[in-house]
Amino acid sequence: MTSLDARLGALRGTAPPLPHNARTLAALTTNPSCDRRSLLDAAGIDKDALAAHLGLPRPLRKSRLALDYGLAFEHKVTAQAGAPLVPLLRHALGLTPSEVSYEDVNSVGSDDDRSPLALRRAHTRSRILSAAHRRSDTPRTLLDHPVLRLTVAGHQVYLEPDVIAFQRDGLFHIVEIKSFPVIHGQPDPIKANAALTQAAAYVLALRELLADDGLPPDRVSDTVILVNPRNFTHHPTATPFSAHKQVKNLSRHLGRLRRLPELLDRLPPNTTFDLAPGPDQRPTRPRDELADALATARPHYTPDCRNHCDLAFHCRTEARNQSRTAALGTAVRDDLAGIDTIATALALTDGHLHPSQDQHDITRALRHAQRVHADLQTDTA
Repeated sequence: MTSLDARLGALRGTAPPLPHNARTLAALTTNPSCDRRSLLDAAGIDKDALAAHLGLPRPLRKSRLALDYGLAFEHKVTAQAGAPLVPLLRHALGLTPSEVSYEDVNSVGSDDDRSPLALRRAHTRSRILSAAHRRSDTPRTLLDHPVLRLTVAGHQVYLEPDVIAFQRDGLFHIVEIKSFPVIHGQPDPIKANAALTQAAAYVLALRELLADDGLPPDRVSDTVILVNPRNFTHHPTATPFSAHKQVKNLSRHLGRLRRLPELLDRLPPNTTFDLAPGPDQRPTRPRDELADALATARPHYTPDCRNHCDLAFHCRTEARNQSRTAALGTAVRDDLAGIDTIATALALTDGHLHPSQDQHDITRALRHAQRVHADLQTDTA
């Protein structure tokens, strides 16, 4: 165990670490400036358990019905050895009909294996490299339920894409099956961006796999194929999307995790987020003590945090109590860049605080807004 592992383990306490997945890695790009989230995720701390102990509401999650629909759609697309999927990919990538091999990696190993993910990952690696080096008669290969590995903050993280490795002209493509519809050729932009950000983790993992074998990483395309229901039917359609921006962003944010020692150095000695479970596994740590420990890690709250972070409501309460501009929304926070509290903004507006050189333009805008508001109030009186 490295010194960094030991320090992160002390933050986590007695709980086992939660592994990263594509969703947690994608969440890194939504609020990269949040030191609190970076530390909690790097240590593998269960944020949902922290929120539950603090008595907080949690972000909305998919209903069981929606999850079942998603699984049913995925099974429909990959049924009969991927028969429905192959013509979709041929059309999306402009391929001529040819033989395609299909394999469900879920069938590798058994329930008795001690490390089924490691076994499936080794099998995935073998099949990918075989196709990359053209050792098989059918270089175009569909792997269902493959397992990849990505280095995150010095640790190996297992990732499970939907389908991988449809090779065209020497390039591999990630295929993601999603249950949200594409209506008249256009998916919901927010959902599509989230899907592409998750797929970016798979692109980086597959590039790492090839690079480790001496192959050029650019043989993995950053064009991702999304397979969705077409319009309001259950019929699938496949659409290529560029994930170049998402791959670049995620790669940059993964690089930022190398600053973990710096973030840990800012914490008071002996800081821990351990819930101190008793013999019945119920947390025994006082809530106020846990809240004080969380306060030592700098948050970066925005209203969008409520969509993806279990501690969003705790951070929102903190931001409100401290009258931070972030509590008013991302647009306000960005417009008031460099002015972190509402009290400071008001003091600059009414002249109680003299603006610094870089605050002059913002202060003029604030005073102009105050005059406009006063004029509107006069007109409506």
